[in-house]
Amino acid sequence: MTDMAISSERLKTVRKARKVSRSRLAKMTGLTERQVARLEGASPARGGLGAETAARLAAALQIPVEALAGELPLIEDDLVPASQSTCKSGCCG
Repeated sequence: MTDMAISSERLKTVRKARKVSRSRLAKMTGLTERQVARLEGASPARGGLGAETAARLAAALQIPVEALAGELPLIEDDLVPASQSTCKSGCCG
């Protein structure tokens, strides 16, 4: 599995701009709320982030994974509330 680095500050900025709570993002991605907090830098991170996990975070926030990694700039559309939920189970409605 390939490890990937994402920007903890970008993750937090986009999540808040999209008006997604840590709890909701955790449910949308299959992570725990504690894991999301660690990725945002609230607690020390251990090890790298798998590319699949980075892709799930990006998909949930509806932005390119490269934007989370800092390889692409954030654009205005990345910083507005998401137009619709990507959750299909109804848990995040």
